[in-house]
Amino acid sequence: MPIDLRSDTVTVPTQKMRDAMRDAVVGDDVYGEDPTINQLERLAAEIVGKEAALFVTSGTQGNQVAVLSHTQRGDEVILEEHSHIFYHETAGLATIAGVQARTIKGVNGQMPIPEIVSAVREDDVHCPSTALICLENTHGDSGGRILPLSYMEEVFQVSRQYQIPVHLDGARLFNAAIGLGVDPKEMTKYTDSVQFCLSKGLSAPMGSILAGPKEYIKRARKWRKMLGGGTRQAGIVGAAGIIALEEMVDRLQEDHIHAKALAEGLACIDGIDIDAEGVETNMIMFFIDKLGVDAGEFIRQLNKFDILANPSGPFRIRFVTHRGITKDDIDRTIEAVKHIAAKKVNI
Repeated sequence: MPIDLRSDTVTVPTQKMRDAMRDAVVGDDVYGEDPTINQLERLAAEIVGKEAALFVTSGTQGNQVAVLSHTQRGDEVILEEHSHIFYHETAGLATIAGVQARTIKGVNGQMPIPEIVSAVREDDVHCPSTALICLENTHGDSGGRILPLSYMEEVFQVSRQYQIPVHLDGARLFNAAIGLGVDPKEMTKYTDSVQFCLSKGLSAPMGSILAGPKEYIKRARKWRKMLGGGTRQAGIVGAAGIIALEEMVDRLQEDHIHAKALAEGLACIDGIDIDAEGVETNMIMFFIDKLGVDAGEFIRQLNKFDILANPSGPFRIRFVTHRGITKDDIDRTIEAVKHIAAKKVNI
């Protein structure tokens, strides 16, 4: 089997999840009659401290439903310039929600507070209305960096001052919670809505959760239906989601330990530019421009060692640890990079 460091989305369900999926009690979720989905939504809402929750087919669908439920066409949304909602959701803000993105350059995913304040539109006939602030925790493009609680609180205070809701793209919310050593509620209390994935590190085969106030989730349910997310006997996959939330959160710490070990090993290799101290969760970003090869060639060299990875720029590589990665895999990857770097540095 290859060492697959492309993403934690490659995780497969556990045997217990497969058994639960086989035996799940199901019904028509569009009618609200799937008992397993109903159980999952109650559990998810309780975990993040919200009144209600909605099962959606993916994180992208969850984020788009969230925006639709907070905004009207022609509104403006404030978000970080490399946020997943803006950068990796195929222009859904514009094409689906019909809203305008107001992007702000962040540092490790954190938009400067004064710039958020400056981005809030005045009541002017020439301007769109600022309808939503979006945060992402952990922040993927920054290498899985965690937004501190103090920062989330500051953003929330600004949002209250201007009466603008905050949506959290928490695709890897539990990685952030484990990294901070806090209950997820300590983060989500500074949000009006939150989306988080059941797949990725939690290993469910599919699905995400959108959570928020009851009336908000009622609107979201209708938008989900419009987007084709009104599933029928969804409890078959929802059963795996329940196990993901009940049994798979604490083990994320192992992924963080592996990522830190990998980063520290890479930091000792000539030609690899990495901030090992900045690795906070299960994601690693590093630069290879000093090796004299681009990301595509570097990954082709990795493939010869049966290692899979993704580029994150012309000279930037991303590694993501997950349940399928062992300590031996980490050691083998470090040795492979040493071999590739030695060849390229000596050219």
